[in-house]
Amino acid sequence: MSVATLDTRAGDAKAGRVFLIGAGPGDPDLLTVKALRLIQGAALVVYDRLVSKEIMELIPAAAERIYAGKALGNHHLVQDEINDLLLRLARSGRDVVRLKGGDPFVFGRGSEEALHLARHGIAFEVVPGISAAAGCSTYAGIPLTHRGLATGVRFVTGHLQGERSLDLDWTKLADPEVTLAVYMGLQALPEIAARLMAAGLPADTPAAAVESGTTPRQRRVVGTLATLLDLTAAAGLQAPTLLIIGRVVGLADELDWFGPS
Repeated sequence: MSVATLDTRAGDAKAGRVFLIGAGPGDPDLLTVKALRLIQGAALVVYDRLVSKEIMELIPAAAERIYAGKALGNHHLVQDEINDLLLRLARSGRDVVRLKGGDPFVFGRGSEEALHLARHGIAFEVVPGISAAAGCSTYAGIPLTHRGLATGVRFVTGHLQGERSLDLDWTKLADPEVTLAVYMGLQALPEIAARLMAAGLPADTPAAAVESGTTPRQRRVVGTLATLLDLTAAAGLQAPTLLIIGRVVGLADELDWFGPS
């Protein structure tokens, strides 16, 4: 390992540090002890749209807050701008708490932010959070794996860029032995359902959609691959919504511990 590499990882001694914190899916009780300690001691917070209001209330009133949220088709800041913002703030000598929904390294683009900081000699730490897939499925009464129903789980993104179709290997995804947890898939649900059924996944495969999971605003719709689109439309579900597709969804009613849907 070169001296230059060691110096880069040690960070700029004059710069502040950046804490990339996973805020989890919304319930503040699901924060890690470390995440809670850093949030409550923060003087400067850069936060995303998916950080729940309950978690935002834990930030000290005197702390500076900078919104860096992104919604489909409406980016307050694009990713390159967020990367440069974190770099600029750290170079000013201030420690930065970067709050991201779920886990920073699971469809959170936290690794892109970390790489940008690392390549510019800024010290950073990553605090894992409970992912949306783990939290929302559990609060919806759906185990991601279960003996005899699912031998594994796959996390995929359903985010569409403009009018482009999803670039996924549908043949591999249409595996009845595996649970699919689809992030940001509500808008693309028509294509997701059609492609999976065309690839051989049975139309009666249990499927669910969970809106604002783990929070008091949680809503859950349970149906099948063939019916989920109509059910979500009738319920008026909106983002953030996680899709869960697989036989484990058939346990949702029995394991619905969180409350009425």
